[in-house]
Amino acid sequence: MKFKSLLVSLLILATSILFIPQSHAAAKGWRYWGYFQSAPGVTKWNAAMTGPTVDIADGAVEGWSFVFSSDDVPSLMPSVKPQFATICAGEKADKDTKRIALVIDFGSKAWAPKGESPRKLISTCVRTAKSSQGIDVLNQVVKIRAASSGFICGLSGYPAKECGLEISTPKALIKTK
Repeated sequence: MKFKSLLVSLLILATSILFIPQSHAAAKGWRYWGYFQSAPGVTKWNAAMTGPTVDIADGAVEGWSFVFSSDDVPSLMPSVKPQFATICAGEKADKDTKRIALVIDFGSKAWAPKGESPRKLISTCVRTAKSSQGIDVLNQVVKIRAASSGFICGLSGYPAKECGLEISTPKALIKTK
């Protein structure tokens, strides 16, 4: 009888945990710079699974988005589509350099650090050396603040001090029934 009672109690506990509305969940996640890429000819963002020290081809689009995520892979991609032809319109190819479209989305006020406001979105075409990697392209457009590990902490001074901070899920992102 004790076993049956314990089993029923565990079942009730498990069921209540599974069906707690997300609005009551005290979920946490991190706000950080998410890195996205789009290969030449592709018009869809893919979360980069490596850091920006990889080679990129002429015609690629590099994307950075200040995100909140409770997952290992950022899902809040840049708000601008990775359209190389539009971003780099008029930039002709040559044999000595490559053209890379760059999009930097400073995210939402909903997860901005206290006292800070997101900057204006940057969408530009970068002409760079054939040997340039993603970090070189980014560095041509904005000042980078990185941790000793190489983790990108800030772009153009945003955020001013923190680096991949764990925070409670912003209210604007909590889904209610």
